[in-house]
Amino acid sequence: MANSIAVCSMAGVGYDYGHHRAVDECDLTIYPGVTGLLGRNGAGKSTLLRLLATVTNPARGKLVLFGSEPAGSQLTRVRARLGYLPQNASWSPRLTIREFLELMGWMRHLSRSESSRRISRAFDRTALGGLAERELGSLSGGEHRRAMLAQALLADPGLLILDEPTAGLDPHQRHELRLLLREVAADTAVVVSTHLLEDVSTVADKLVVLDHGRIVFSGTPDSLVGQGSQDTSVTAMEAGFLRLTDGGADL
Repeated sequence: MANSIAVCSMAGVGYDYGHHRAVDECDLTIYPGVTGLLGRNGAGKSTLLRLLATVTNPARGKLVLFGSEPAGSQLTRVRARLGYLPQNASWSPRLTIREFLELMGWMRHLSRSESSRRISRAFDRTALGGLAERELGSLSGGEHRRAMLAQALLADPGLLILDEPTAGLDPHQRHELRLLLREVAADTAVVVSTHLLEDVSTVADKLVVLDHGRIVFSGTPDSLVGQGSQDTSVTAMEAGFLRLTDGGADL
């Protein structure tokens, strides 16, 4: 971990959709570094990330971000330090990438000079500089995903929340993303939800496994490996995940 100061803590946090408990009594502390969030489809990963991003308020329990509960006068301050890439992010297809990022800078109340500085850095980090004048609607799936990642980085975040960030990326782009996560996590808390264990196994300081809305594992990648069986049809880490989630077919 880059340091020992917690960026986020959850105590007994829960959230329901009707009678369905999507997130159930979650206790979690997040520090700078990379935290990988794993779970089968419907386990509650996206709901948990929306709670962290303050898009959704907990129905139960206590959420603290950057030392404050994200409510009232503290909400704007907290959100200014959050970068969030939703699973299905979408904006007007007629906007160019540059226009989109300029709009995001304006919505974050950045000065023109600060917005320009952050946009240039986001272009460098996501390798989108050559596509700056392309419209969002003309991008490939991988290019669009990188544009959405660029807007999350525009926050210069203390907490970067990424929901399936590698969707649509080719193997080279996924490798580049892993390198970027290592760079950002030097002084930032990064939470990554993914279906691909290999996307977090080599960069994560901590892995969290959700099953039926509950945290069933929280520890190092090596500790997750130690949870597995000797099944040679899967990797040791996959074996650990499968045992914790009752052999679920999907991550």
